[in-house]
Amino acid sequence: MKAYLLSLGAGLLVGIVYSLLGVRSPAPPVIALIGLAGILVGEQIVPVAKRLFDRKELATFVTTDCAHHILGQLPTNRKQDA
Repeated sequence: MKAYLLSLGAGLLVGIVYSLLGVRSPAPPVIALIGLAGILVGEQIVPVAKRLFDRKELATFVTTDCAHHILGQLPTNRKQDA
């Protein structure tokens, strides 16, 4: 949760600086989010390609390492955890 709050805080700070400088953000929010998703998926292309060429178990790698990196730690339902 701390990482999410830090990310939000950094975004707010950048937004305030943009506003004070009188500039608009470089991309509309939806386009920026799609670009970030592309970066996250693109980071996984090289490790997946290495696994393919090394003939290691690709499915396990994608569901563990790639999924965790792209999605991060997903929030849990605290009522179920208690």
